[in-house]
Amino acid sequence: MSEHLRRIEQVKTYLTGLQSRIVDALENIDGRAEFRTDDWNRPGGGGGKSRVLSGGAVFEQAGVGFSHVFGDAMPPSATKTRPELAGRSFQALGVSLVLHPLNPYIPTTHANFRFFSTDEKAGDPVWWFGGGFDLTPYYPFHDDVLHWHRNAKEACDSFGDNWYQKYKKWCDEYFYLKHRNETRGIGGLFFDDLNEPGFDRSFEFTKSVGDRFLPAYLPIVEARKGNSYGEREREFQLYRRGRYVEFNLIYDRGTLFGLQSGGRTESILMSLPPRVRWEYDWRPEPGSAEALLYENYLRPRDWLSGT
Repeated sequence: MSEHLRRIEQVKTYLTGLQSRIVDALENIDGRAEFRTDDWNRPGGGGGKSRVLSGGAVFEQAGVGFSHVFGDAMPPSATKTRPELAGRSFQALGVSLVLHPLNPYIPTTHANFRFFSTDEKAGDPVWWFGGGFDLTPYYPFHDDVLHWHRNAKEACDSFGDNWYQKYKKWCDEYFYLKHRNETRGIGGLFFDDLNEPGFDRSFEFTKSVGDRFLPAYLPIVEARKGNSYGEREREFQLYRRGRYVEFNLIYDRGTLFGLQSGGRTESILMSLPPRVRWEYDWRPEPGSAEALLYENYLRPRDWLSGT
């Protein structure tokens, strides 16, 4: 086995294990529903395993997918920043998840961990890692925001003094709805095109962020899943989910890559919420809990320093 293929197997072993760990933890905290598993094949090469939970006690819908696809030519979304790679054959592996809780006081969350590589048959492979996690609260609690970002920082601390600030900033800029002039949520970490530190260091960082997802998210779920809510909170949650749909269908690179590369549509769009609503020119009532989200949480901030 070549070094290139050995690396791909290392990444695949980690990602499939991460998918299993996350699914087991979510089933445990939900306590009622179990994940359905769909194995799928991609006509152009490769396939994956989609695992979806619906109608749970905690999660209205939760999707955790693994894919390993390959093809003769990289899609435009993967070569946008590397046009010289257009037309080269590729392999792409990833775990992507989106969790839509039922209770409006539990934030929606997204995480993604991926590895791209051109094929070694066309010369030395060009590879990179990408991923991260972000949090989208509807009724934010400041302690939850601090907990989330402390975990994000701890995932980065052993790699360099500026890694957290760099990838937090990238997350704020990436998960930004330009047409709404607001961030999707309170951010987290986002990185892409990571290869400069070398394979081992880049892979270790990806694993550090991946391993930090559950410790960052589950305590928030545990703290908020018992909060009482009514129709007002539920309607606001459904309205704000519309922003999630807008981002994923307009800007998200992973969604575009999946569709452009001929991936399984049901697996690609499992990130969308099961229920959502839009309302023309809706504005929060001044001084309300809903207004607090708009005033204090939908803009980039240095949460850990309080600015």
